[in-house]
This record gives sequence, C-alpha cells and structure tokens, in this order.
Amino acid sequence: MSTQGNATDETLLKSQRHERILAMLKRSGQVHAGALGELFKVSAYTIRRDLDELADAGALQRVHGGAVLASPVPKSYEEREGSGIGEKTQSALAALALVAEDDVVIIDGGSTTAALVRALPAGYPATFITHSPAIADELLHRSVRETILIGGRLDPHSRVAVGALPVETYGRISADICFLGIWGLNITQGVTSPYYDEAQVRAAMVGAANRVVGLAVANKLGTGGPFTVAPASALTHLSVEGGVPDEVTRPFEEIGIRILSPGPDA
Repeated sequence: MSTQGNATDETLLKSQRHERILAMLKRSGQVHAGALGELFKVSAYTIRRDLDELADAGALQRVHGGAVLASPVPKSYEEREGSGIGEKTQSALAALALVAEDDVVIIDGGSTTAALVRALPAGYPATFITHSPAIADELLHRSVRETILIGGRLDPHSRVAVGALPVETYGRISADICFLGIWGLNITQGVTSPYYDEAQVRAAMVGAANRVVGLAVANKLGTGGPFTVAPASALTHLSVEGGVPDEVTRPFEEIGIRILSPGPDA
C-alpha cells in the first residue's frame, strides 16, 4: 500500500515538472538542464529523463545543455501546404517590398515562398533562382525576366533538389537577396530543418546572398529541429504575419534582425 502511494506521488511530481518545463519553454523559448535541476531540486539524471520523455512525445527538441520547443510544422509537404495559409500569405506580402528590379533573387521551396511568388507583378524584371520545381513553375506563370532551376536529387519529403549539385551551385552564386522558408527558429540553435540534406542546401543558400529574409509564422518562432541551417544572426530580416506579440519577435530584434509584418489593413 505504501509503495503504491509513493509511486503515485512520484508520477504526480513528474507530471507537474513536465507541465512547468513546457510552460517555461512557451514563455522563454528554451530551458537549461542545470537550472531546471536547481529549480526542482532533483538530480541531473531526473532532468535528463524528463527532457527525454518530453522529446519522445514530440513536445520539445533536445539541444546541448537543455531543450527548445519542437517545431509544430508538419514534416510532409502535403501537410505543410494546407496549413496556416492566411498567416503564410501575410508573411510573404510583408517581405515582397524588398524585391527590387534587376535583383538576383534566391527562392526557397515551400508554401510561404510560393505565396510570395504569386504576389509578384507579372513580368517582373528580375532573375529568380530556385531548387524547387514547384516554385520554378510558379515563376514561369508570373513571366518574370528569368527563372533558373537548380537540379539535383529530388527529396520526396520537401520536393526540392538536394545533394552535392545544389550545394555546389549555390556556392558559385552571389545573389542580392534570399527568401528562406523557416521550419524552426530560435536563438540557441538558429534556423533549423527536419532533414539533413535539406539543411545543407539551405545553408548554401544563406551563404550565397547579401540579404537573407526568413519567411515565418509566429508558431515557428522559438522552436527548433534536429539540423541547424545557420545561426539566427545570419538572417537580416524576419517576415511574420500581423499581430505577432512583441515578446515573440524581441529576441530576434535584439541580435540585429529587422522584423517585417503587414500593416493593420493587410
């Protein structure tokens, strides 16, 4: 009887710790294992177990020394394409004004970058480079001055070209601006991706442009993933939907990223 009661008490305490860890993550975007051990007055082993269990449940992403929120973005292209359409469109429109005539523009794959391309004026006089067949098709429909499609092995999850060819090709490009789809972004890890090959291509894109604009919706901010693309400071701009609270974007402003968002009438 006594043993059963002790086990129940321990389960309740663990549940309470998990709830508080998740609340702290939602508030600050990251937690440190050492600080959690001191806060809860439990061993480092217990904290590691708590974080591992929450990671296994998909609630957080383990990083060195602690954890960040797990990105809520689905990994499959089909699921991502149909989610958050309104917010993605607002984020894309807020970034559109950065495109100038005669620019060389790198466009990432994804539904948010597709929204940006669809908003371009027909016949826009600029050169657009992408490793996404879907984005290249959208650009052809807009009749922009020039569309360059970079090839490679087509990834079935993200439907973009990956591998050595796109990485090497982006390494030989000096673009004016890169529009980068954001899967996860936090101060600790930076820009993250769910797939290794995709992260390598995106890292090459970031290194190929003078300005790097992250296109995101608010629920991606403060979250992380298994593979780092670039530090958060590699972004020059971060474009989000309207109405995002200042406390969500402030950590990125503090490291010099300019925040873009649509006006109240957007």
